[in-house]
Amino acid sequence: MYFASDNAGPAHPSILAAMTEANQGYAMPYGNDEIMDQVRDRLRDIFEAPEAAVYLVATGTAANALALATLCAPYQTVFCSPDAHIQNDECNAPEFYIGAGKLTLVGTGDKITPDALTAAMGDSPRISVHSAQPGPLSITQATEKGRVYSVAEIAALTDIAAAAGQKTHMDGARFANALVAQNCTPAEMTWRAGVDALSFGGTKNGCVGVEAVVIFDPEKAWEFELRRKRGAHLFSKHRYLSAQMLAYLEGDLWQDMARAANANMARLATGLRALPGAHLLQDPQANLTFAALPRAAHRRLQDAGAKYYLFGALDGDPDETVEARFVCDWSLPETEIDRFLDIAAG
Repeated sequence: MYFASDNAGPAHPSILAAMTEANQGYAMPYGNDEIMDQVRDRLRDIFEAPEAAVYLVATGTAANALALATLCAPYQTVFCSPDAHIQNDECNAPEFYIGAGKLTLVGTGDKITPDALTAAMGDSPRISVHSAQPGPLSITQATEKGRVYSVAEIAALTDIAAAAGQKTHMDGARFANALVAQNCTPAEMTWRAGVDALSFGGTKNGCVGVEAVVIFDPEKAWEFELRRKRGAHLFSKHRYLSAQMLAYLEGDLWQDMARAANANMARLATGLRALPGAHLLQDPQANLTFAALPRAAHRRLQDAGAKYYLFGALDGDPDETVEARFVCDWSLPETEIDRFLDIAAG
């Protein structure tokens, strides 16, 4: 009963098999392997962006930090939500790679609104040499609260950024989960909606450890290459990243795993809503949610070995609710979801 993180789930057997197959003989290093050529072509095809620059790194933090450093000068600020991964979970890596840039938090929740972004960018000094200058926008898709921006919402935000002369980065660690939750194409959710650079996640969705950076403005490609090398994120035995990503994209495996993870969350959410005294903090739109359960239910679950993030103590009034985060991955058996719910119900 593991609901702590999709990072903790297993890699898909097809991806492990692809890495084993790639482990034959010799291949050119540093991204010059033949598999990477196929990855580049496949991602350009998926995103309907034949001129896009495509690069691989091993972690989401590297993807976000290097992409933002390519879009942001050291004297600028990145606009993001208070719940963004780049704000709360990356140990100032974006600021470090930008070269002392800063983050400006927009609004109060996980999703940025047009009004909040307009106010934040309008308040940002543009002339004074004494202040950080406005820089790119970064949005998270799906958000850290499990919600998804619609294509229209993305376009509204990128329009505001573009009007201010700024680029937009999308943190897509759970891009696949967001995409399958909406009736749109990868192109419609990214460059057609005004996104300039995408961190395209694989690790949370069944890979061993690989993320793609897709830069829709090829003029930024060489700078990204230099920053990746200087930042120590250019793999010498790159074929093992390439093999993962190609298997991930083969036959739309990436979308199939995301659909499975989202379906698992939908099943869990339905059960959580039915638990006495429990409630969801918001309806999940992808593969994670936050919910408040009675402390007695948490005690039963913890005693049974369930794994998830709990935001409160187990000691206290058994009827008082305590908030928790639950995440489903592609591999979670339905029987484990049902067992979890049965234990929680008592």
